[in-house]
Amino acid sequence: MSVQTLEIDVQGMSCQHCVAKITAALTGVPGVEAANVDLPTGKARVTLATAVSAATLLAAVRQAGFTPGGFRKV
Repeated sequence: MSVQTLEIDVQGMSCQHCVAKITAALTGVPGVEAANVDLPTGKARVTLATAVSAATLLAAVRQAGFTPGGFRKV
């Protein structure tokens, strides 16, 4: 698999602590190479090194205490 990037809408972020929590949750998923969470836009851009299901990424956001919205390939 070549490197793939997904963008996830995240609801409920209000500060940099939220950004750090979501970043840690996403980068803790095996196969995630990097996660860049943007507070003003409410989006997380995730770079995958190996195949990871969208359901797994959305579950990581939920487990961090936030509400994932839609996702799209970038």
